[in-house]
Amino acid sequence: MDIHDYYNHQYFLFLFLFLFLLLLVYLFRLADRRGKKPCEPTNWPVLGMLPAIILNLHRAHDYLTQILNDCGGTYLFKGPSLCNIDMLFTSDPANIHHVLSRNFSNYPKGPEFRIIFDILGDGIFSADFELWEIHRKTTLALLTHAGFNARLESTVWGKVETGLFPVLDHFCGGMGLDLDLQDVFQRFTFDNICKLVLDHDPCSLRVDMPYLPCEKAFSDVAEPLLHRHVTPRGVWKLLRLLNVGSERKLLKCSRAFTEFIYPHLNSGGGGASMLRAFERVYREEEMGSTDGLRDFLKDTSLNLMFAGRDTTSTCLTWLFWLIAQNPVSERKILEEIEDEFGKKCFTTQDSQKLVYLHGALCESLRLFPPVALEHKAPVSPDVLPSGHYLPRNGKLIISFYSVGRMESVWGQDCLEFKPERWITRKGGVRHEASYKFPAFNAGPRTCLGKEMAFVQMKMVAAAIIYHYHVELVEGHPVVPRDSIILQAKHGLKVTLSKRNS
Repeated sequence: MDIHDYYNHQYFLFLFLFLFLLLLVYLFRLADRRGKKPCEPTNWPVLGMLPAIILNLHRAHDYLTQILNDCGGTYLFKGPSLCNIDMLFTSDPANIHHVLSRNFSNYPKGPEFRIIFDILGDGIFSADFELWEIHRKTTLALLTHAGFNARLESTVWGKVETGLFPVLDHFCGGMGLDLDLQDVFQRFTFDNICKLVLDHDPCSLRVDMPYLPCEKAFSDVAEPLLHRHVTPRGVWKLLRLLNVGSERKLLKCSRAFTEFIYPHLNSGGGGASMLRAFERVYREEEMGSTDGLRDFLKDTSLNLMFAGRDTTSTCLTWLFWLIAQNPVSERKILEEIEDEFGKKCFTTQDSQKLVYLHGALCESLRLFPPVALEHKAPVSPDVLPSGHYLPRNGKLIISFYSVGRMESVWGQDCLEFKPERWITRKGGVRHEASYKFPAFNAGPRTCLGKEMAFVQMKMVAAAIIYHYHVELVEGHPVVPRDSIILQAKHGLKVTLSKRNS
């Protein structure tokens, strides 16, 4: 055999093996697809369903919703072999009620949650058992204190007058300037929650829109945390060790939080500061050393700031995107504000009169819940109402985003923006079960700041809708980010014009 014949032989051998491999892949996929829905991912040998997840990571929430809608509301994603990232996803209200309420004690946050969300430390979001009880009781006592509502009202309306209106007036000065309304809402809520928690106003909401590393870190931190859910732990821990990729971004965010919060831990205004209450509890309960107090207060502050900034700013962003496309709803909100208050500031109690606005906010929260996913792991093996088995420490992901888009839960018009679905025949607010509307979580871990969030959102939304007409910038893409916090990926670019002087 000469050299030419040898290479021909090798070429045909390689071609045969390549075609044989393609045939095996095709036959395997054909066998795996038998009995499956079109949207279901293929479960490949060794790789599991990871290829489909990676290909659809840019539209993770909608991809998951499509699968859950077609597969009865619960679906097991198989990860690569030996990587231990199999995850059971659900948007079934019966499962949600079972996990978050009826069998609550079996579903703490767990060690896996604390590893993934290590940036939260010992705050209320990652705490379990006694520590969670301490956080909850202390926070509830602060939010129900007689003077809290008055402090909240003065803080919000003060920021509307000194921060929000000057910025909006600047951008509706007739020059046709585009404004990222999401950035405005994030700065507004960041300033407010810093004032309430740290007794410090960083004044990030100004006409010059200053860059504050801590304020921007809240937006940057969400996407890497989602990636940790689908990345083997050993891989993202290696990335963190090498300080590269998404882990580099997380470390940068962590430094920004630390550098901003620590200097303000001891500068609060006496008994009025939330932190002083947590400091008293820390000492009375003998929770740790004096050195540990600063870390405890930092973690507590960071968790409260996450809760106060992201829920409100995210909901407001999607509210204005939705009503900009539904002018009839915008008109009804405006008429309600004019009939009840005009341009007057209103109190926490008076905000309950804005029923249609409340319905519009609920629709925004239903379609775009600020926290898109909830991670759970049972202490003991469990069988969900849907019949799915969960082993001890098995990964369960509840998709709050998908719940609001399930035809089986909300009907065929589930993708429509209809504030009227939240209004009773008598004109009051219709209340839905939290496992059907889990925007503020459900069960014992229901968000303590729910009412505070609604009050702040009504104040901000009413102030803007009464004084300004908001139009979307044509051609600007508005889609959810693929992250734990459901912000608009490219912001919300709008133009403004004055409505009422």
